[in-house]
Amino acid sequence: MHPSYRLLVLLAAAGPLAGCATKAPPTRAEIHDLSGTLTNLGLAGPWKAAAVSTNAIQDDWLASFNDAQLQALVAEAMTNNPDLRVSAPRVALAGQYVELAKAALRPAVNLLGVGGFNLGGGDLNSALQGVSLGASWEPDLWGRLRYERNAAQAAHASAQADFEFSRQSLAATVARSWFVASETWLQLQISGEMVQAGQELVRLAENRRQVGVGTDQDVALAQANLGNLRDAETQVRLAHGQAVRALELLLGRYPATELQARRDLTALPGPIPVGLPLEMLERRPDLVAAERRVAAAFHRVGEAKAARLPRVILNANVSALRSDILQLKEDFENPAAGAGARLIAPIYQGGALNTQVEIRTIEQQQAVAEYARLALRALGDVENLLDAGQNLEDREAFLRQVQSSQALALSHAETSRRIGRGDQRAVKQQQLNLDAARLTLLRVQSEHLSQRVNLHLALGGSFEDAPPPPEPEE
Repeated sequence: MHPSYRLLVLLAAAGPLAGCATKAPPTRAEIHDLSGTLTNLGLAGPWKAAAVSTNAIQDDWLASFNDAQLQALVAEAMTNNPDLRVSAPRVALAGQYVELAKAALRPAVNLLGVGGFNLGGGDLNSALQGVSLGASWEPDLWGRLRYERNAAQAAHASAQADFEFSRQSLAATVARSWFVASETWLQLQISGEMVQAGQELVRLAENRRQVGVGTDQDVALAQANLGNLRDAETQVRLAHGQAVRALELLLGRYPATELQARRDLTALPGPIPVGLPLEMLERRPDLVAAERRVAAAFHRVGEAKAARLPRVILNANVSALRSDILQLKEDFENPAAGAGARLIAPIYQGGALNTQVEIRTIEQQQAVAEYARLALRALGDVENLLDAGQNLEDREAFLRQVQSSQALALSHAETSRRIGRGDQRAVKQQQLNLDAARLTLLRVQSEHLSQRVNLHLALGGSFEDAPPPPEPEE
């Protein structure tokens, strides 16, 4: 084998072997120490707001609602949601930047060919034929290129985690919108019954006035009450239409209010395990993304520091030339080969390189502070949701009792009317009281469902069987 060919092979093979090892980014525990706020929070202990199971957080929370139509709607949103379609290319783009950074670590090989024929003109190049094969490679002596690659890989992992959190957030938003659509549909039915009761009260007030036992004031008050009930029904109808249109937009459909809401409210699943605060920080995709951004910033600091050190670029070349009209030198070997090296050592650049190190260091500090901010907010989200869940559970129990008492009072009013101790007005008025209790209970039940979805999202549990595994870094 010609020596120049051997040199090209060596250039290609020596790429992964050059340079000193890069430093590993800070671990999660080290990030907590660097933040200055997360170290002494007792993250390994249980949650404070409510007494809940500390067993491991479960995935596939969507199935726990036992609503096949909801699962189908979430699947449709994952395919057609426009916001998710915008986010997906960002992950692919970050992956291509990883490939670009990897390419800088490998030798570059170029082939140059010339050829032609001379027709009697003055262009001698047209009579020169040949081919030249050249290779160049920069040994990564100080890890600059590997830090650049590592930063791109961490940024890619961050983009993947952000995209996963977008998927989980979308699933939660679809579920909440589905519950609101069902709630407003049920509210609309109850509001219609209340309007009918109000109309009956107006009729009774007018009848009483005609027989002389009622007054114009009674009729006016009944009509005013009916107007309020009709206004409430109109507002609920608008709210239902808006809820359905919002859900259709999430699904990527035209907002035509054609989607039919569920005719009853989804049952709330039983209590769920919530794990420990530290486990939540390890699971939530948005916090994983923030942690990867810290790693990317760390690698960019290493890249900036390595950029201050000398660079060496090796090159080799093999060429074969001939000419029909030009005579090459007698000692010219054909093919010809050569090899060389370039040294680039920064001496003075006005402080730009040191400033770049300072900029990257500040960016790393900013990434750590941002991670701490998101972590504290996530801890607060879970504690607030646990507290709200307990509150809603208590309220739902109270309101069920209120509804039961109002239903019993309605039964007594109907009995009194049948035996002549009461009239139809008292029955209809009590019916309105019962309907108002039903509306209040319905609102709390829907809010409790949304709170449960928010809790799953805050804990980092996936709506699927298991979250997609992160791609390993090289």
